[in-house]
Amino acid sequence: MLNEVALVGRLTKNPEVTELEGGKKISSIIIAVPRMYKNSSGLYDTDYIRVTLWNGIALNTREYCHCGDLIGIKGRIQVNNFVDNDGKARSSLEIIAEKISFLSSKKEDDKSTCLKDKED
Repeated sequence: MLNEVALVGRLTKNPEVTELEGGKKISSIIIAVPRMYKNSSGLYDTDYIRVTLWNGIALNTREYCHCGDLIGIKGRIQVNNFVDNDGKARSSLEIIAEKISFLSSKKEDDKSTCLKDKED
């Protein structure tokens, strides 16, 4: 059996790392991945994909990557099952990064993939 995903996209904001009880480190990033075909309006749609990074991968990504940088991710898909506040069974997909490749830095004038911070 195989559960593997490969993505190449741009970071939408600077990575942040949180330390959990027990010392594990975690980071949740979002990368913008443009589709390879145009929609009915003649434009390329972009998917914003959430990726979870653990420990060393999280720390290295925070250290070396910034909003707009192009990164490659190799990882796996994980399904999380839970019950919402209304008692309904739900599930969500999550990408767990197992390897990150730092491909290129953004151009200083290109901030098109960077999401605005809530304070702005």
